[in-house]
Amino acid sequence: MAITPIEQWDPTALPIRPGLYTNFKNAAIAQITGGARGTVAIPLISYKGGSATAKKMYTVEGEAHAQELFGAANIQSIKFVLQGGAKKVLIYTMPEAPEQADYTEMRDAFEAHQFNVFVYDGEVGAEEQAATLTWLTRNRTEKKHFMFVTGGSAEDDQDIAAGNARSVLLADDYVVNLVAGVVIGEKSYSSGQYAAYLAGLVAGTAINKSITYKQVRVNDVTKRLRNSEIESALKAGSLVLVHDGEKVIVEQGLVTSGDKIRKIRGKQAIATDVEKTARDNYIGKIDNNEAGQMSLLSAIKAYLETLQVENVLINPQVALSTQYKSEGDKVFVDIAYTEVDSMERIFLTITTA
Repeated sequence: MAITPIEQWDPTALPIRPGLYTNFKNAAIAQITGGARGTVAIPLISYKGGSATAKKMYTVEGEAHAQELFGAANIQSIKFVLQGGAKKVLIYTMPEAPEQADYTEMRDAFEAHQFNVFVYDGEVGAEEQAATLTWLTRNRTEKKHFMFVTGGSAEDDQDIAAGNARSVLLADDYVVNLVAGVVIGEKSYSSGQYAAYLAGLVAGTAINKSITYKQVRVNDVTKRLRNSEIESALKAGSLVLVHDGEKVIVEQGLVTSGDKIRKIRGKQAIATDVEKTARDNYIGKIDNNEAGQMSLLSAIKAYLETLQVENVLINPQVALSTQYKSEGDKVFVDIAYTEVDSMERIFLTITTA
């Protein structure tokens, strides 16, 4: 008789309070668990006054540590990321007066580390944004999944057409393009500068949650958009911040392809977690016979069912491919499920007598 699973902790959202938490599960060769999802990568431009040196990788989890390493005057992007909700910030220190080759070297350095969202330290030009999209696309084909959050200049933020054009140029499931600058106290920040906060917000939001209508901690946007401008931005795949009369919110959590951030991050999590478990526990370790194949399918199904409990997806189905034969050292697996979206549009019909 199988043991009824008892779960006191979830790898995608660990308990906060101190204590011992126990999960009882049916035995399996290797359970697939979710990896850490709250890390943002930043190439830092300036760090004078701190102890950091050029072309090094650093990890910080708090503002005090960042200030010690990079100097109080140089960590605004890091503070934005942490305020957005990221757990960690992975920082690469750029050399003084960086050239194109330095940016290429920086991206190569980040490939050897794990992170969930990439953002620049302030504004970068269109050429660098395009190069980052190319880099992101190549990494995706090489099984490394992360999002790129970017924005534009203060001048661009005054012209929604310019921001939307950037979204079109960077159209991709893994790219978020902010098109609104913000006001915090007496200081204004362009969308390119404030993109770091959005990167932290994306990384810090659970994969079963949306950032749509999420309040951001600012006083205002640098330009309040009309309804028609907001609609044109959403159609272009732009991420818009809107002052709703009381507070500033994310209008809708979109990537530049027009899809939802929540859904894309779910796909990234599945691709990353399944691949890592296969690499660590199955490839080269399990016989490719019926028993081995069933153990692989069972592990994948069990993992997807944990995501079903967390409302990331429903109706997961896992089976050997009927199109390709699994034999020799090859196993072909078909996975299907239905994505769960957030409730974002509510339509009322009111009838009065």
